[in-house]
Amino acid sequence: MHHHRRHFLQLAGAALALPAGLRVARAETYPARPVHMIVGQASGSSSDITARLIGQYLTEHLHQQFIVEDRPGAGGNIATEAVEHAPPDGYTMLLVNAQNTINAALYDKMDFVTAIAPVAGVFRVPLVMEVNPSFPAKTVPEFIAYAKANPGKVNMASAGQGGPQHLAGELFKVLTGVEMVHVPYRGSTPALTDLLAGQVQVMFDVTPSSIPHIRAGRLRALAVTTEKPVAVLPDLPTLNQFVPGYEASAWIGFGVPAGTPPAVIAVLNQGINGAIGDTTIKKRLSDLGGIVLPPGPPSDLGRLIADDIAKWVKVVKASGIKPT
Repeated sequence: MHHHRRHFLQLAGAALALPAGLRVARAETYPARPVHMIVGQASGSSSDITARLIGQYLTEHLHQQFIVEDRPGAGGNIATEAVEHAPPDGYTMLLVNAQNTINAALYDKMDFVTAIAPVAGVFRVPLVMEVNPSFPAKTVPEFIAYAKANPGKVNMASAGQGGPQHLAGELFKVLTGVEMVHVPYRGSTPALTDLLAGQVQVMFDVTPSSIPHIRAGRLRALAVTTEKPVAVLPDLPTLNQFVPGYEASAWIGFGVPAGTPPAVIAVLNQGINGAIGDTTIKKRLSDLGGIVLPPGPPSDLGRLIADDIAKWVKVVKASGIKPT
């Protein structure tokens, strides 16, 4: 009895912090209507596919529709702002990713940490440092030596100004002191097209789009950007073997508006943890090039977000990157 009373008081305390019209029903009744999952990337993207995989699992196990809505634009800020202003009742979720932490570092007025409450992480996506096969360097040390001997002559492609690929390259520049000319494109496809044609020399790309070219010998992979080797490229070294302290990866998780009752967050956290533990979903996420994160409490995703923001703030300050 005391346990249930204490549990009720905890829920009541969280609910009382909200306006009366926004108070959510008891966790036992959540969700009582469809839940909207807002994605800041386009249909068919890895973010969109992930949201649909997780959403289908939650629909089946929580017995309500989880509806994916893609709202691309402004580097994910349109989707983020939509969720920030949604009622904190658990019926609007945000697919959060590395772009959110980069945006928090780029935009002074953006307070992602206080506006969005973490729910659960899903997976990391390694990036791979890759060059055109005609480039003279075959290893990371050779690349660094070449770039230092030829300042300003190495062009680095990315999928866009201020994106994870761009920041991964800027982190490399900060930690090694090499000069590379950033060439932003409107997406990975045109960037890869020019890298394959030799118009640019290097790119830090997410593994799913680059692996087919690497395996076919059309690109030369030098290293992966994660702390540990990855299964999809088992023979490739990690960048931190040559550049101490280097780590960069794309990642995906879910958040809700700040102020959402902890009991509701707990329901969603348990559901997402169940999804990433599902054998079929784990295989699909692995096929996307992802490393599934260990199931854990919301605070695990909170720490990942805080660490990422701290890292990108330093890179943005050191490199002088400005938002477009």
